[in-house]
Amino acid sequence: MEIILLEDVQNLGYKDDVVKVKNGYGLNYLIPNKKAIVATPSAKKMLEENLKQRAHKLAKIKAEAQALADKLANVNLTIATKANAETGSIYGSITNIQIAEALSKQGFEIDRKIVSVKDSIKSLGSYVAVARLHKEVSAEIKFDVVAE
Repeated sequence: MEIILLEDVQNLGYKDDVVKVKNGYGLNYLIPNKKAIVATPSAKKMLEENLKQRAHKLAKIKAEAQALADKLANVNLTIATKANAETGSIYGSITNIQIAEALSKQGFEIDRKIVSVKDSIKSLGSYVAVARLHKEVSAEIKFDVVAE
């Protein structure tokens, strides 16, 4: 089944993408939750016309995302957490929520949903997270995990 996404859906696509999904996923989750519509020929024509009209707005949004990515490339966060001093392991783990909170303390309002950490962080050290700011722009965020 072909659908047009009305908002970004992680691991599927971005807003206004035309994607193929299984019938059950589209009919039982995406369409009822207003995340997508069925990609009929008329809906595709409307999408093309809307994209033409929004082309300059999208270029501006992409430029803003690129500027934010350039600023984030120079940021080095320090996240303090409770840790075992002998082994260097931390209690719990560091997630995208803590990274987004640390960024907000430095003046960057980043939604936690766009920040992803590759592996589970369970020890002290230096790591890299990725923020998907736009469908074509992502920023690497370097951060250190230290003991409180």
